[in-house]
Amino acid sequence: MNRFNALFRGIEVLIAFFLATMIALVFLNVVLRYGFSTGFAWSEEIARLCFINLVYLGTIGAMRENQHLGLDSVLSRVPPLAQKAVFLLIQAGIIWVMVILTMGSWQLVIQNLADRWVATQFPVFLVYGVGLITGISIVLLALVNIYRLVVLKMSVNEILSIRHESSPEQMDNIQ
Repeated sequence: MNRFNALFRGIEVLIAFFLATMIALVFLNVVLRYGFSTGFAWSEEIARLCFINLVYLGTIGAMRENQHLGLDSVLSRVPPLAQKAVFLLIQAGIIWVMVILTMGSWQLVIQNLADRWVATQFPVFLVYGVGLITGISIVLLALVNIYRLVVLKMSVNEILSIRHESSPEQMDNIQ
């Protein structure tokens, strides 16, 4: 399981990199425009790419931590069997929506294989490729949640309270 922890740690590092790059480029462009009446056209595209990747990768991290907007207030007020049923429906809905995202992203990747952004000449299909990664990752994470609920017989509250900042010994017990 340490490989998966390292993978998600790498995602967190990428998120931090994209955020820092985006902030630095936008700040630099603001200073150049207001201070020197100039700017870099490419910096807007790079900042946009950073933001897109930041959002998609952040979504994967939020799903792993079960930190997405949810109906915890509803789940806490129903009996445990109803909690499991609602949680299963939610996970099935997440899988359905992510399959749609993945299929749509794949179609956009194919459609934009030859296209490039104007200022940076960055391949457009790579932007849509992040949707593929996000969709597949979230489907897998939802399947892990279902596995924990059905096979490992964890309660919904246990699944929702899993945080991956624990010690390695605790992580081995959870996963």
